[in-house]
Amino acid sequence: MVKAVLFDWFNTLARYDPPREELHSNLLREFGIDISPHQLIPGLLAADKFFFSETARSPIPKRSPDEQFQLYLRYGEIMFGKVKLNLDKKLVSRIVAKWPEMQRQMHFVLFEDVLATLELLRADKLIFGLLTNATRNAVSVQDKLGLKPYMSFTVTSEEAGVEKPDPAIFLMALEKTGLKASEAVYVGDQYEIDVVGARAAGIKPIMIDRYDLYPEVKDCPRIRNLSELKAYL
Repeated sequence: MVKAVLFDWFNTLARYDPPREELHSNLLREFGIDISPHQLIPGLLAADKFFFSETARSPIPKRSPDEQFQLYLRYGEIMFGKVKLNLDKKLVSRIVAKWPEMQRQMHFVLFEDVLATLELLRADKLIFGLLTNATRNAVSVQDKLGLKPYMSFTVTSEEAGVEKPDPAIFLMALEKTGLKASEAVYVGDQYEIDVVGARAAGIKPIMIDRYDLYPEVKDCPRIRNLSELKAYL
């Protein structure tokens, strides 16, 4: 019987507003590159995986300005490469130099289905927790967004000393619930990080695929929005 639901943060509970794929698409258009926001999503997700790994190894504030720029430059190369944009390094560098201005326009908001789903599931007396590779500072906005009445705890890669898919971070969250692995599920949006990691810890994974990026996934439940979650608990 499921007694706890653990959630990923970005692209599971929260997103950027305005959507970052729209801002990136608009910025690229300034450089004469026409690509739709939807086409950019796989590239952003692939680059995110690299970025979370790097920031867990060495936090951004501890890096020199040049090291920070090189990190973002590599992020751009991964993102553009994933979506088959063959851009030379000088052009990528010019684009990345515009990112700080673009990022100042973004802030976190919850997906529209989050609070309604949590309220519905709370009636079943489930324990909710947040488990993320994002930094605690990045998710500190969660209380302002209305999650405080629902989330019993937050576990970040900073706290755990490892990042998903390492099962240790999942087990740390599980320990906070006081439950067995068989009594918890984990909801996340990336197969290699969320599904693989949760399964390695003995926790049932549920993939939330809001952008229909993983139609080939058949070895775990795949939902398109949180309103579908209750059927798998």
